[in-house]
Amino acid sequence: MNDHNTTTNHTMTLTNNETGEAFELPVLGGSVGPKVIDVRRLYGDTGYFTYDPGFTSTASCESTITYIDGDEGILLYRGYPIEDLAVHCDHMEVSYLLLFGELPNAEQKAKFEHDITYHTMLHEQVNQFYRGFRRDSHPMAIMCGVVGALSAFYHDSLDINDPWHRTVASYRMIAKIPTIAAHAYKYAIGQPFIYPDNGLKYSENFLHMLFATPAEDYEVSPTLARAMDRILILHADHEQNASTSTVRLAGSSGANPFACIAAGIASLWGPAHGGANEAVLNMLHEIGDKSNITEYVKKAKDPDDPFRLMGFGHRVYKNFDPRARVMQQTCHEVLEELGITDEPLLELAMELEKIAVEDDYFVERKLYPNVDFYSGIIFKAIGIPTTMFTVLFAVARTVGWIAQWNEMVEDPSQKIGRPRQLFTGPPRRDFVTLDKRG
Repeated sequence: MNDHNTTTNHTMTLTNNETGEAFELPVLGGSVGPKVIDVRRLYGDTGYFTYDPGFTSTASCESTITYIDGDEGILLYRGYPIEDLAVHCDHMEVSYLLLFGELPNAEQKAKFEHDITYHTMLHEQVNQFYRGFRRDSHPMAIMCGVVGALSAFYHDSLDINDPWHRTVASYRMIAKIPTIAAHAYKYAIGQPFIYPDNGLKYSENFLHMLFATPAEDYEVSPTLARAMDRILILHADHEQNASTSTVRLAGSSGANPFACIAAGIASLWGPAHGGANEAVLNMLHEIGDKSNITEYVKKAKDPDDPFRLMGFGHRVYKNFDPRARVMQQTCHEVLEELGITDEPLLELAMELEKIAVEDDYFVERKLYPNVDFYSGIIFKAIGIPTTMFTVLFAVARTVGWIAQWNEMVEDPSQKIGRPRQLFTGPPRRDFVTLDKRG
């Protein structure tokens, strides 16, 4: 641990009931949040490991980036509430904050935007790399492959012990991920790649690469660009979740940053992690019509029925997801901008939202609509196919992964990840030759 960020408040006594021997374990306190028991010396002092499947009660690192209080519905980036950042900042400001710890002034922001903008193009041979994928490949499969392949093209930023290399790699990754994602989409639908436009802002450029064609001009709607910017901000980081922990674990071995981000993308692809907003749309398709809502709500309340309402409640947040409040407003802004009033699936979603926030069953259990519920509806309205939903999540989360990776590399207390296990297989056995086995 970095001593300047933590304090040893007191110790906790651990007693071995078999021997009666007592052991003192330090209890560390951070700036906010639960205290942690320092068990680093536990095995050396006692001969015991801890057992924590999924690491749900284990702090794997010390971090200054993101803080979540799920009971109170709080999400802070470097101390700033997510609601304030999403309303008052753009994605580049928040990216700067996550990377460097402070919001930029006007001069710093302008330079950062310039540096990111001029890294958005891909090496032309990377564009040819896409041709190796089948046209019906899932975009996340393409993302994993292309991002991992970047380390074969950008050899001048792979020394993780060089701060300048880390900075260049960080900027490249943040700049190129929207281009990679947009190209994956264009390749899947058989349209030509649209190159980045340095005259556009980050989110505008992303939408332009997704939806423009060489045949006609495409003007990015300011409302849609702002909605995309908010989506990127709200998903930029979320503490030590599965994909972030994957990036840190891969990085702990000294792997290059492109390989680490590719590992994070692979972890995010899992339906239990990044696929939640896609699951919302699948659920809406299953319900089918507003007339079926009562039946499906009844099914959701039945503990013996496997049906679950996707996009309601959250594993971490036991209160209203703070990101969902902003996303709810953004969702309605997008629907109004696009003039969508008769789309059955979206009408169904809005009716379901109304029932969920008024029905005592959901209110008592704090099963509020979460950020995935609204983001899925926004993507659907904009015209983004469901297979691209998790890709957009990866675009948003890249800056958080990079910030966490940089913090991990610079932390002198970090070691290569090596979780322990509770072994329940056979103990040592005598080998039996093939001719003597029954």
